[in-house]
Amino acid sequence: MDADDPIFPIAAAAELAGMHPQTLRQYDRLGLVVPRRTAGKSRRYSLREVAQLREVQRLSGEGVSLEGIKRVLELENEVVSLRDRVRQLEAALANELLTRPGARVFASTPQGDVVPLRHGTRAARRTELVVWRPRPLDPDEIEDAEYP
Repeated sequence: MDADDPIFPIAAAAELAGMHPQTLRQYDRLGLVVPRRTAGKSRRYSLREVAQLREVQRLSGEGVSLEGIKRVLELENEVVSLRDRVRQLEAALANELLTRPGARVFASTPQGDVVPLRHGTRAARRTELVVWRPRPLDPDEIEDAEYP
């Protein structure tokens, strides 16, 4: 079950939030917490919206105006949306890095410029430094190694 699934009718949401159903209707009209509607136009609240109703109740108890509460909820919703977008972008980046294994190989020119190299190619000049990650050594290989 997802936190955004509209599952609670107004009576259940009101009970979970500790409010009267008429208060929820008023908040819907004001645009504070707007639930989704069924085909029959009845309100259905998600777990996230019930949590927002509790937040409205808490902020109202602290003396914050309804307009202030509306702005706080808008900003919180924007943060949730931006976090989702960041997760999407991180997943796309990770996928891109996995599908392009050689894309992280690069070299340095004598002037210090970074030059990307295609997978499987070498630096054009001997004066360039190629950066690579060595594989971990097996302890048996270390013991058997011959040193000059």
